[in-house]
Amino acid sequence: MVVLHYQFESIHPFYDGNGRTGRILNLLHLVLHGLLDLPALNLSRYIVRHKADYYRGLRAVRESAAWEEWVMFMLRAVEETSVETIGKIRGIRSLMQETKQRLRRDLPKLYSQDLLNSLFRHPYTKIEFIERDFDVSRPTTMRYLAQLEKAGLVRKTKRGRTNFYINEALISLLGG
Repeated sequence: MVVLHYQFESIHPFYDGNGRTGRILNLLHLVLHGLLDLPALNLSRYIVRHKADYYRGLRAVRESAAWEEWVMFMLRAVEETSVETIGKIRGIRSLMQETKQRLRRDLPKLYSQDLLNSLFRHPYTKIEFIERDFDVSRPTTMRYLAQLEKAGLVRKTKRGRTNFYINEALISLLGG
């Protein structure tokens, strides 16, 4: 993966998007070789945080074949990102369990595993999503979302003519 990433970044084939494409290639390589079950390792944050070291490493390989330093940099990126990702996954599981308990306690008539999954599929939902996913009428959907908002599980915000219902706890967890 480290060699592939270096080679791709060195040829820089696109006018824009080489970094993103290179990081996607990292994931695909790890999945293809059975080293990652799901493409859930996003090295972007680490690379951005250590941008100067990243570019210094690429340059050092090109100028003086400093492969060991480059490999170690990328291995640290994978290790740190893996630890962060596992922490976020555990946080999401915990938040889902807490939300499940709150739904069962505070909104037992509304609770379903499908609703819980829907609240965590994306960090926001819309009336149209609930209508489609649960095959319920618009008035029923609006009642559901009003109850979720009143219980503090989502926050309603309007953008243009569309109401979005934000799972703020999930957004906070993902951004942190």
